[in-house]
Formats: sequence, structure tokens, C-alpha cells
Amino acid sequence: MGGAVSAGEDNDDLIDNLKEAQYIRTERVEQAFRAIDRGDYYLDGYRDSAYKDLAWKHGNIHLSAPCIYSEVMEALKLQPGLSFLNLGSGTGYLSTMVGLIIGPFGVNHGVELHKDVVEYARDKLDSFIKTSDSFDKFEFCEPVFVVGDCLEISTDSHQYDRIYCGAGVQKVHEYYMKVLLKVGGILVLPIEDQLTQITRTGQCTWDSKNILAVSFAPLVQQSRADGDKSDSVQLPPVTVRTLQDLCRIYIRRTLRELAGDGEDDGQARRAGAQRVPQKRKRRHCRRRRINTYVFVGNQLIPQMVESEEEHGDEEHKDGEANAEEEEEEDKEERDLGDVEILKQANIFRDQIMALPLPESLKEYLLYYRKK
Repeated sequence: MGGAVSAGEDNDDLIDNLKEAQYIRTERVEQAFRAIDRGDYYLDGYRDSAYKDLAWKHGNIHLSAPCIYSEVMEALKLQPGLSFLNLGSGTGYLSTMVGLIIGPFGVNHGVELHKDVVEYARDKLDSFIKTSDSFDKFEFCEPVFVVGDCLEISTDSHQYDRIYCGAGVQKVHEYYMKVLLKVGGILVLPIEDQLTQITRTGQCTWDSKNILAVSFAPLVQQSRADGDKSDSVQLPPVTVRTLQDLCRIYIRRTLRELAGDGEDDGQARRAGAQRVPQKRKRRHCRRRRINTYVFVGNQLIPQMVESEEEHGDEEHKDGEANAEEEEEEDKEERDLGDVEILKQANIFRDQIMALPLPESLKEYLLYYRKK
């Protein structure tokens, strides 16, 4: 499913479109989406499709449409310190965005059936930590991925504050997933062609709310020969942070504050994420109808969608207004150039490298980043 918003030229442009269409509604979710480039999770040769509001699949690798991920992130109502379980964690794109919000004192686990996809997710996570400047703007809860059938989770596993399932769930499996929730927790899953939010209100009571009509591929179970006993999936243990990790977290937090621009952002820091500079205002252009596609089952159906700005002869009646608009666009381009120049210097990383510390300790503070 997809095609709800126009295609973007880049990740920021896509996020702007999702905001204008009200799929992204909160600042925390916007920050997470802007911090992680969706195109980085595509295979080489397919990146041109990354900023369209469409699902993508190649072999076992799959990404849902951006509008779906937006609704999921909003429906989960994420907060710092929560525990999160991703059933069918795939590429790790969603889990990584969740980790930016729940912060280092949260829990972030994913279960994925296919071993090659788990390896792919781990590679993408490692690349994000080591090469993305966005990583330095957040306190992060790293996802931990395990290989296994998410319908065979051990019965003595701990419960979670937030759970998401990224494949179509049959009604018979709904209760199995609901009992993995803590009381007060939220489960988001596609069931009976509806993206549904389920809140556990008591030991045996739940409230359900339909969010969006969707079409997901059904949840795949591990195939095994008749009579073979299924392997129970052991979720990662919930452990206490080591003293070494705590030191790294608080040193990075202090340096991040020193490297900040001095604005009062204490609340955002306590929330586990640093304020991301807002993208410049989008330039005005004429409204036009463009082709996009919507997944229906296994078919792609073309659909006409209008871009964001107004189109009509009235925009061009006044030559003076046009001149002013062009001047404003030129100024925006100059401003953007200044911003991009500033982005080349990672002040946070530079401060760590300038500290009078052993090189091994500097690397540890940077999560062993190699740039």
C-alpha cells in the first residue's frame, strides 16, 4: 500500500509531504524520520524509489510505504525509557527510528524470520552508528535483532510497553500478541485489512481502535516437516547498563550540550533527543498532477495525485509578484548553501577528538566510529 502523498526529491522532501498530509503529527516522530535517510535502507540501484510513498520488496527484504510507517510511529505513542518489540523487524529501519525516541534506558528488540534480513539489518544499523552525523544529535537505544519465528516466542518471555507487527496477522494470533503487552502498553498491527491500535487496559481487558485501511502480506511462519518440534524463540535478556556505558552516555550528553547552540532545549534533551534544525521553507511551485502507484494485493495500480502548491493562471498574473517570489527562492538557495557548509563540520565529534584522552577512549566515546 502507498501513494498517499507525492514523491519527494530527497528524505527531507518526503517528510515535508508526510507532515502536510498529516501522517506525521508530532515533533518527536518528525525528528526521527529526518534523522534516518530512508534511501540508506535500499539496495544499490533501487534508491531512486526510496522517496516515493510506496512499499518496496526485493527477495526477503521489505520496506512498508512511508505513510504506513508514519501512522505506526504516531500510534505507538513512544516515550523515553519504554520497552519495544518489533515482530518481523525486517531491515531495522523502524526499530532504529524507535531507538532514537526511547533513548538509552529503553529496550529495543526485534524478531525476524529470515537470517539474511537480520544480517542486512545489523549492517545498516552499524553503518548508521558509524557514519551518520544524525547519530550525534540523539541518545540512542540500539536495536537487538534475533532470528526466529515471531509466533514461537518462549512463553516465559518478558512483556513490553510497545509492540509492532509488520505483517498481516490472522485473528487467531491476535490474543497471542496481546499477552506480550504490559498493562497500559500499546500494540499496533495489521489485522483484517485494518492497521489497528490495541491498548491493554487490564490483565484481561484491551481497547481496540482502527487507524487506517491497509493491505499487508500475511505473516509467514517457519516451515518445518511434519512431526518436527518447533524451536522456541528466546528474546534478548533485559540487562542493566554497565558503568562504562553509563559513563559514555553522560559524557556524550555533556559534550552535546556544550556543542549546542545555547537555546533552551532541556526538555528535548531529557526526552532523549536533541532538537534537529528545521528544514528551510519549501519553495513555491505550480500545482501539477503526477503519476504515482498504489499496491493492491500484488498489483500496482496507477493513480493521479496532486503536488502541494497551488496551480492556476492567477499565480502568474502579477509580474512583480513573480519577481519577488524568484528573489525569495534565490535567497533560500543561498541560505541552503550556508547550511550545507555548516553541516560539513561535526562539532560534537570535533570536541571529542580534541579532548586530551587516549585514542582508544575517544573511539569508545564515538561508538568506535571510523570516518
